[in-house]
Amino acid sequence: MSPFRILAASLTLVFGLHMTSAMAQVEASGSGDPVYQIDNPPAYAMIGDLLIARPLLIVATVAGAALFVVASPFAAAGGNLGATGKALVVDPGKAAFVRCLGCTTSGYGKHD
Repeated sequence: MSPFRILAASLTLVFGLHMTSAMAQVEASGSGDPVYQIDNPPAYAMIGDLLIARPLLIVATVAGAALFVVASPFAAAGGNLGATGKALVVDPGKAAFVRCLGCTTSGYGKHD
């Protein structure tokens, strides 16, 4: 199996498992409104985020930057250079470096 497929499968597994706990938390609270929920992740979410998700997201950011360099002439010709950079570099970087440890949303204490 190629390293890219291993990375893609690992990211899918990590984010899939991460989102199931977030969805269970919304249903357990009785309210779907994020204003009434406290974003205090459990220890296992922080450990999993630190040991699995963050290293994979950093690798995805570096790989996305390399792909962006290769794809930028084509993206510029197509007129979507900004969207390409956001999808390949900014979004994985934001998830890796801006999101709090164990949180499901990016940003400093804000809810999306």
